[in-house]
Amino acid sequence: MSRPAQALAAVVALGCLALLTGCSGEGAPVSFDGPSAPAPAPRADAKGKAVPKTVLPTGPKARFTTANTLPDGTSIGVTTLHGAKSGFTGKVWVWAPPQYFDPAYAGSGFPVLIALPGGNGYPKNYWMGTDLKLQSSISEWSKEGKSLPFIVVMPVLNPDGEHYYDGSDIPGQPRMGTWMTQDVPDFVRANFRTFASRDGWAFMGSSSGGFVGLKSVLKHPEAFKAVIASGPDTVPDSPLWAGHEKERRENDPERLARLLGAGPDSEDRRVYLAFQVGSRESGLANVKSFVDTYTKGPVRTRLQVIQDGGHNARTYVKGMGDGSIQWISEHMQAPVPRS
Repeated sequence: MSRPAQALAAVVALGCLALLTGCSGEGAPVSFDGPSAPAPAPRADAKGKAVPKTVLPTGPKARFTTANTLPDGTSIGVTTLHGAKSGFTGKVWVWAPPQYFDPAYAGSGFPVLIALPGGNGYPKNYWMGTDLKLQSSISEWSKEGKSLPFIVVMPVLNPDGEHYYDGSDIPGQPRMGTWMTQDVPDFVRANFRTFASRDGWAFMGSSSGGFVGLKSVLKHPEAFKAVIASGPDTVPDSPLWAGHEKERRENDPERLARLLGAGPDSEDRRVYLAFQVGSRESGLANVKSFVDTYTKGPVRTRLQVIQDGGHNARTYVKGMGDGSIQWISEHMQAPVPRS
């Protein structure tokens, strides 16, 4: 048996033992504890590039229950996160790819994709369902070499179903910017093997979630490297900004892109913005204008126009498979198996 075949067999054999997935139904406890191994010393990958430091789970460990189970036996788990920095408490769903449980990767970090829904994204993040096939598609794309095997993290987008909070700390409102860019990553580091470098961190979002992902990467390029922004707004438009123009401007992707693009173009400042828009969407011209105006210096962009596509999640998953996921994967850090 070849090494890849042995590895796949090992993952299948671990199945219920390592994941407790496929062994129980919705609401049953699920663990994301993978095989344990010390993080290796810093080293170079096959291309000679330094591999970012692997950060082993720091704890405290969250308690997950099963939200959904995929056909391959992997599970989407859910937990409630009490954000220590934002003060906000909300649901977070998580999926880890089969490779995460492969002993060959026991000492390696994995890249993280924070996936955000459109609409209010409350009380659920619709990417946690299996109907859109986000996780199963990433699993297949990773086997085909089109995608990295991302850990997919799916927090609630807003604190209620009434307003958009623009993924921001709007004065007097729940601190959703801190929740999204600090509490959620801290939670992931507490429970999963990740990379210390921003090379292992990205966003993906639709519509309002695309705006939040885009804004978060542009505002925090030291922490996040890439985003797939699908059918996004490009300016903050929550009515809750009324009376807070200074803070609104501080969370405006157009202003943030202009400021970042005017600075030096160095590898540690580059961000990769993969835009997706369906050809039947009304927002296509606006996204094209953003790309034409702000692609400069460290701001790198790609636009995927999805033929006959509309403003919906299924269109955007198709666009990811047509090139967007591969483009950001090429600029991020892959897990490294032991030699």
